[in-house]
Order: sequence, then structure tokens, then C-alpha cells
Amino acid sequence: MADPPQRTILSTVKQYGNRLSQFIRGRVRSSDDADDVLQDVWYQLSKVVDLDTIESMSGWLYQVARNRITDLYRRRSEESFSDLGPDDDDQLGFREILLADPQTPEDAYFKDLFWNELMAALDELPENQRTVFVQNELEDRTLQAIADQTGESLKTIISRKRYAVQHLRKRLQNLYNELDSL
Repeated sequence: MADPPQRTILSTVKQYGNRLSQFIRGRVRSSDDADDVLQDVWYQLSKVVDLDTIESMSGWLYQVARNRITDLYRRRSEESFSDLGPDDDDQLGFREILLADPQTPEDAYFKDLFWNELMAALDELPENQRTVFVQNELEDRTLQAIADQTGESLKTIISRKRYAVQHLRKRLQNLYNELDSL
């Protein structure tokens, strides 16, 4: 009996590349995301020392692709406080307001006003949402670190952060409109 041919990365890419690409493109929003996921799949494959140890290559590839797609959507669902502002690059976001050194008395006044409004809005949140938001956005702790510390699931922590961000967006919209009109 002849030994099965040894698998190589190049032959695997040729055999599964198009179908895997179509599979990924059907599950993500943009072609850039699809390209990134596909690249991650090939990268993971390149880290496998002996390709012959993978019993079902197609099953392995599609499972890695599904995992990468899930990771992509998880990252996207972790809304950031910096998303409060507009997408325009020429306008200031809230993070810049909070951390900027005031150049004029008006800047100092607006920064103080913003901090006061932010603190009042944070006080309106349930304790668990406020804690997650403060630790993640103001203390720069990762959501995973917060989950590990509290013993709660990452999904719970992400959900709390999302509710906090939604409340703050709504509550601080008037201030943002004032900033936009300056």
C-alpha cells in the first residue's frame, strides 16, 4: 500500500482556498474583513508543525474560520467610549476633550462642564455598569481582566459596558451637539 501524499500548505491553499474564501465572505460584512479572516486561517495553518496530524483538513480549516469570524464580531461588539463622537477625523472626540490641556478659558470651562456631566451620567448607571465602564475606559483595564477579577463571564461584562455606553451616548448628546456647533 502506498503512503498518502504528504500535505503541504501550498497544496492545501490551492485545494481549499476558493471555497473557504466564499464561506468566509458569506459570513462577514466586508471583503477586507473576509481577507483578514482568511489570512488568519492560513497563518494558523502555517503554525501547525505537521499537517498530516490534521485528520480532516476541511473540517479544521472551516472550524478555524468560524472561530476567527466569531472573534471578529466579539471585537466589534465591545463598543468603545471613543465611539461617542462622530466618525469625522477633523472633529474632536470625547476622549480628546477629557484628556486635552485647555488652551483657552472656554476650553477649560467646557472640559470642566463635560467632566461634571460625565460624572453625573455615570452616577445614574447601575453600580455594575458604572464599574465596568470606569475600569475599562478610565482605568484602561481590559474587559477580560475585569471578567477575571469579578468571576463573571466576558459576555456579561461586554453587555454591561454596552448598556453604559448607550446611556452615556444618550445622556451626553446635547453636550456633544454644543461642541459640534463651536
